[in-house]
Amino acid sequence: MTAIVGHSAALLGLLASTIGGVSLVVGLARGRTNLVRAAWSYVWFVVAAAVIGMGAMEFALVRHDFSLQYVAEHGSRHTPLLYTIAGAWSALEGSILLWVLVLSIYLAALTLRHRAQREDPVFGWALVVMLAVAAFFFFLLLGAADPFHTIKGVIPTDGPGPNPLLQNHPLMAIHPPFLYGGFVGFTVPFAFALASLITGRVDEGWVLAMRRWTLVAFGLLTVGIVLGAWWSYEVLGWGGFWAWDPVENTSFLPWLTATAYLHSVLVQERRGMLRVWNLSLVTATFALTILGTFLTRSGVLESVHSFSESGIGPLLLGFFGVIVVVVCGLLAWRGDALRSPGMIDSPVSREAAFLMNNLLFAAFAFVVLLGTVFPLIAEAINNSRLTIGRPYFDRMTGPIGLALLFLMAVAPALPWRKASKGVMRDRLLVPAWIGGITLLALVVFGVRSLAALVAFSLGAFAGAAALRQLVLAARAARRSGQPWWRGVVGRANGGMIVHLGVVVVAVGFAASMSFVQRDEVRLKPGESAKVGRHHVTYLGVDHVKYATRSAERASVRVDGGRVYRPALSKYPFATQAIGTPSVRSGVIDDVYLTLVTTPSDPKGTAVIGIIVTPLVNWLWTGGLIMGLGTAMALVPGRRRVPTAPASQPGPVPEPEPVAV
Repeated sequence: MTAIVGHSAALLGLLASTIGGVSLVVGLARGRTNLVRAAWSYVWFVVAAAVIGMGAMEFALVRHDFSLQYVAEHGSRHTPLLYTIAGAWSALEGSILLWVLVLSIYLAALTLRHRAQREDPVFGWALVVMLAVAAFFFFLLLGAADPFHTIKGVIPTDGPGPNPLLQNHPLMAIHPPFLYGGFVGFTVPFAFALASLITGRVDEGWVLAMRRWTLVAFGLLTVGIVLGAWWSYEVLGWGGFWAWDPVENTSFLPWLTATAYLHSVLVQERRGMLRVWNLSLVTATFALTILGTFLTRSGVLESVHSFSESGIGPLLLGFFGVIVVVVCGLLAWRGDALRSPGMIDSPVSREAAFLMNNLLFAAFAFVVLLGTVFPLIAEAINNSRLTIGRPYFDRMTGPIGLALLFLMAVAPALPWRKASKGVMRDRLLVPAWIGGITLLALVVFGVRSLAALVAFSLGAFAGAAALRQLVLAARAARRSGQPWWRGVVGRANGGMIVHLGVVVVAVGFAASMSFVQRDEVRLKPGESAKVGRHHVTYLGVDHVKYATRSAERASVRVDGGRVYRPALSKYPFATQAIGTPSVRSGVIDDVYLTLVTTPSDPKGTAVIGIIVTPLVNWLWTGGLIMGLGTAMALVPGRRRVPTAPASQPGPVPEPEPVAV
């Protein structure tokens, strides 16, 4: 019965998205407004289909309906409820179902948000594009990625449950929905970009709607990436958070291009420039989400995050190719209309700085993309395995990241068109002094790592510049009779909060990479060891039995205080033990404990891995600050009051937008 409901929902979604899209195309092409209005109602059938499909899958998982192959392979009667629910997106077919559900939510939001503009061709064609994307993913659910396929023959009484790594930390239930919220959310600005090219309305009229939807997706993807790094740190037992894993890279690539767009779109709004570039960035962002989906779900990559090999790969790769061809064709068709009326007046101006910012982001994305796909290309050509590891990414992206940190401080302080020495001095002198003092203090206190010195001083420079902007905005709000917090919401100052989050992440990243201390110690019960400034005492090991696993668990006291318990866990269907780290987290540093080997008898020697990582908590904090700043950038900012006397009316001063 569940399979019938699931297949019916997928079929309903495919029919509704196809019929709705075709109706919109006919109505828009022939000017039949009644057909256009009626076509928008098909969105709700798509939403209903996605909700029913996911509901059927969750029902099957919770009720342990092992007649479904997906439940038999990824469900278990002993899996805790939270991970049973999260099992709906723990494997390939369920992840496509989650994609469809998130896309339907965006479709509903788009319909409600722009219901007053249903007859506007731009919004109509944008909906056509989104329905076409929805139809493609519903098609996958009915074919290569069918989550409701039933077992022919003997139905098992139990299953293995999700991958052991996916059922030992609550972040696994939270991280994927945020990540998909960002990935799928980029469908909306992509749809608006294509709609503007189809209708020929390539001026700045469509930018506002597209920018806000991009901000939503950017914020969700930012939080999703940070939560994913946190999960990796807490679960995988290696003490790190970002390994330039190919699947990690596929989530980072659209984040880079989306960030570039959110900066360069300000130049288009203000000066009418970079039209082709912005359209290219938006479409590249969506295309990279499809490419990332192909890489993670086709089985071509070997990664702890990737899914098994399946027949979905050629379909996703073909869809990616269609996107590239359609976008390139539309850009060529509208080439004359896309010519920008303005040009950069001075290399020392905000638009010039944002252009440099975009070039750096593009270079960053190219380096990451090359390092991710080049081994696949080499294998396809030479039939030989090639590995590109962390040294390549660190060496190539480090200088680009530091340059972006510098521009993050300078660009928002520059005026449009041309900057004078006086303006530069007034806006950047204090932040520059703070950066210089930070550098001097670090040298005095013995820091000798060049990367850390540059990152910390540039972080102080950029952080001070962002704080200066926020303080001035809060003061201006107070002077105008509004609460101070009204001055720090809105696009400009929400962007400054995002910048502060980036600074916190950059400082945490530099500290954790430059000053990490690692050791493995052999201890008997009661013996102690010292790593860095911390003492750890091994108290012994015990055997613990859980509903889903058994574990050998060590007891380790840190600095004479709380006892932490790293473990080696064995799952019924796993071939080897899974390490479960235990972390003493602090503002200054973390003490990361792993149980490497267990003793043969209770009084024997255990091998304990100890990693002391400074400021690693700043990474999660900075990521959440970035998410908060993005949310505040979506809030309408305060309106500035005219400063001219009533007898001499003048224009209302326009707030200068600042990059997010």
